[in-house]
Amino acid sequence: MIASLQGDSAMAAPNPEGWPQRVAAFSCSPSHFLSSTTPEDFLSDLLQDLKDDKVSESTKVLMLGPLQEHPTILCPSPQVGEQTAVALLGIFSRTAHTPKSVNLKCHLMLSITTVLISTSFVKQGVKVAEGFLDLLFQTAQDTNDQKHGGMFRPLRAIACDCLREMETCCPGLLSHKLEALYSLKQQEMTPLHQAYTLLYGVALRNAVHCLTLQKEVMDGDLKKLLASNEGFAWKATEKPLELVQLTTMSQIPVLPSNVETKELKSVVSLLLEECYLLTPVTQAALLRELTQVVSMVQSLSPAIFKSQLLRLFGTVEISLLHSTLQMKGTFTDSLFTAEDENFLLKRLVGMAQHPLLSTPQKLFYIECILHFPENRPISSNGEESLPVLVTPRMAASLFPTVFNDSSTMLSRLNILSLAYLEADEEEGIGYIFDHLMALHKIVDHHGTREMTTTFFRAVYIFMQNFYLNEKYTRDLIESLSELYRSHYTLAPNLINLVDSTQKLLEDSSWPTDLLKALQMLIVELPLQQLVHQSLQWHLKVLGRVAKEEQASQRSTVRFLLNLLINSSLCGLGDWRIGNAVLSVCRNLLQHPNLDQVFIELADLLQFMMHSFEDVDIQDHARFYYTLLTNLSKEKLSGVLNMGTGESQAKIRSLSSIMAESEELSSSLTVHRTRQPVLKLVKLSEDGISKPDHSSSGPEDSTPDVDLLKVYQNQFLNPEFASVVILKYHLTFAGEVDALYHKLFCICLHFEQTDSNYERVSDVSVPCLIYDRKPCVVSLTLKPWRPYPTVLHASAIFTTEDGLSWHTQLDPIPIGFPDLFLPLPVPVHWSQGSREQLFHQLWKSLCPEESSQSATSLFCFEVGERSLREVIESSFHKYLVSKQLNPESYKVLLFLPPQFYVLLKIKNSEDAAIVSIITDNWKLLPFINSYIKCITDYSADRTQ
Repeated sequence: MIASLQGDSAMAAPNPEGWPQRVAAFSCSPSHFLSSTTPEDFLSDLLQDLKDDKVSESTKVLMLGPLQEHPTILCPSPQVGEQTAVALLGIFSRTAHTPKSVNLKCHLMLSITTVLISTSFVKQGVKVAEGFLDLLFQTAQDTNDQKHGGMFRPLRAIACDCLREMETCCPGLLSHKLEALYSLKQQEMTPLHQAYTLLYGVALRNAVHCLTLQKEVMDGDLKKLLASNEGFAWKATEKPLELVQLTTMSQIPVLPSNVETKELKSVVSLLLEECYLLTPVTQAALLRELTQVVSMVQSLSPAIFKSQLLRLFGTVEISLLHSTLQMKGTFTDSLFTAEDENFLLKRLVGMAQHPLLSTPQKLFYIECILHFPENRPISSNGEESLPVLVTPRMAASLFPTVFNDSSTMLSRLNILSLAYLEADEEEGIGYIFDHLMALHKIVDHHGTREMTTTFFRAVYIFMQNFYLNEKYTRDLIESLSELYRSHYTLAPNLINLVDSTQKLLEDSSWPTDLLKALQMLIVELPLQQLVHQSLQWHLKVLGRVAKEEQASQRSTVRFLLNLLINSSLCGLGDWRIGNAVLSVCRNLLQHPNLDQVFIELADLLQFMMHSFEDVDIQDHARFYYTLLTNLSKEKLSGVLNMGTGESQAKIRSLSSIMAESEELSSSLTVHRTRQPVLKLVKLSEDGISKPDHSSSGPEDSTPDVDLLKVYQNQFLNPEFASVVILKYHLTFAGEVDALYHKLFCICLHFEQTDSNYERVSDVSVPCLIYDRKPCVVSLTLKPWRPYPTVLHASAIFTTEDGLSWHTQLDPIPIGFPDLFLPLPVPVHWSQGSREQLFHQLWKSLCPEESSQSATSLFCFEVGERSLREVIESSFHKYLVSKQLNPESYKVLLFLPPQFYVLLKIKNSEDAAIVSIITDNWKLLPFINSYIKCITDYSADRTQ
């Protein structure tokens, strides 16, 4: 392995110019990239070319990216990690120490650190780890870069960052270097002072923590620790320490109270005095380390941070606020007085509405207010109480408006609701309800989807806090009912609201009352208003009402029976409507008060099994009718509520109408075939008659008519020329078991793999016999965007023994040429009219006329086959005109819903030239690929 990492001179190195592409491919998907090679080979090539002086330094920096981002993939074992670090350290030592090479040396240093830490090889006795740690410390101490104008300053910064990472992963490693680190921090006068300060802060925190874990701590140990300047504490790497998460003082390991802390207090004070010179992020990190240091030393008072509080309270930096809240959570009243807490809370309220802050920052401040410890004390059961410090007067400035974004509005509404609930202000509740009604009006006037979602979430928050206020909850039911009367498509939102509030408010009758109001609204609607589009939403609501024990279901059943008898729904046989009605019936079959609607429900199911045109709906209605009239209520509920977690014996008992009837249980189950039973084979287009495209005379032209306008008027009907119909043979997938030689009631189901097409309808086939001709099925596609796609297909069928089976078919590819349609013009149009339309379309699709249009030019060798044969074999259905001398052709490809590809093809000596224009530039790759495919195929056939 070492030889492979160091490079085999006999192996040809990869082209250095190809490394950017290789690194990009690896970073995009390491698993896909390594499927064509191995991590060992890739790493070997990488290290070999990193040693090559011919490779530029910028390329080498790029090549180190995979080691920095995915070290464990390229170095899966500690041994490989050690060997890789040795190789990288050798490259680092051979790299010239010049300002030009600083960037490469920085990345090499970072890569070695990453490899050693990721492979857990920072250990005593590992030469590369010991040598590299010495190198890092020497680099951090080398302040001679001032002579070079600070050109080597980035190298020292990276060395500090690498040491800090080593110390973080191996706490205590630098605990014997505190004096040297402090001296470096004090001497540095450049911006690198921040890197040294952070490094010292982490080392100090970890050193104090290691000291707290010792069994016996003497009085001078802390002073000795601060003044130590020895080697690295390799014992810390043998059993890495896990620093405790500082949550409460009782969980923090502390030093004995008799330990002298005068020197430590001086160090912490000096660090705090210099803290304001650092950037906000560095300040926050240092304050976090010092907070943990002070919390571990009992004799060090938290009041040492007092001088920093005023500055921290006035900051707008989120990172510093984090540090302030951490001190608040750690020291509580040991540092913060009641006045401090009140001031901080007011500060948070002010920042939550600051106009210069971004929305995420404002939301963070609101979240801090909401969970401020003294504002919402934790009760005995671990839940937060209502806000104590945030009064309605203090939070008045946070009142939401309809102009707020959704997140801000809801967060403000939540905190105000809690404040008004605690204060028990009826007037404040009225203000919030008025805000809800303002949102209601926006939604009622066709508000956006986001506003609709916001309104229902706001209703949920209102109910969560004020569900006991009957005045407003009753008005809210009326408002929601009126909203549904105008917008039936809000049925899913209302159902979701009912489910959520019912789960939240187990003892409240409000969700049921809302469902009753919606039920009354629906059943009283006249038949003329029950249009096909809205009926599905009404049935969803009634299906949800049918689950409520406290709601009477008689009006629902009578409504459904009256609807089916006095309308044409049964005659139309719409499967979706029938299935929605059956869904309501299924819920009614499980209702505790089924006895009250037994006769009406039986009449409804019997009417559907005799009158509904869809056979599947008839079968389901007959099955439900059989269950209703033959099973007890307990067994009926068991059959319909059968769960997946029950034992097999229990399933058998509940899924059978008669006791111990395994045969019927099997017949009610859809079984899955082990192998595919069916397949779809696309029909060829051989034998289709070719139209005559000979040149037309001048009498065919119609110059006085705007053909383009007449043609485009056809598309005023959105259904005109919008679908592609593909025909397939449904046949058996090879040799299948004799059980499947006779199939009945086959239902083919298709699922799209993208959003470029409208949902593909299921296809039903009555029967398929093994030794007879295959059935021809038509697949209707309605594209939104005419791009190639793949359909997943499956089938459910019944065998001769009455069992139902499910089988998966092979995926169905839909190629680009499958979407071509001939020019959709009236059949009475003459040849001259078609040519004239072609010219007008070509002119209208020029790029200067439309930003979406595009042109392209394609050339190919004709070969031994004539151009006419190529055209006739591939474009005969789409040919608009042809000329024999000189030989040229005009082809128009129409792609639903309304896209065009126009081709002018002419023969020029030994090559053919294809001029292409289209109204959708995104189609050009598919067009060029298709023409290249058919021309390559024609050339291959001549050889």
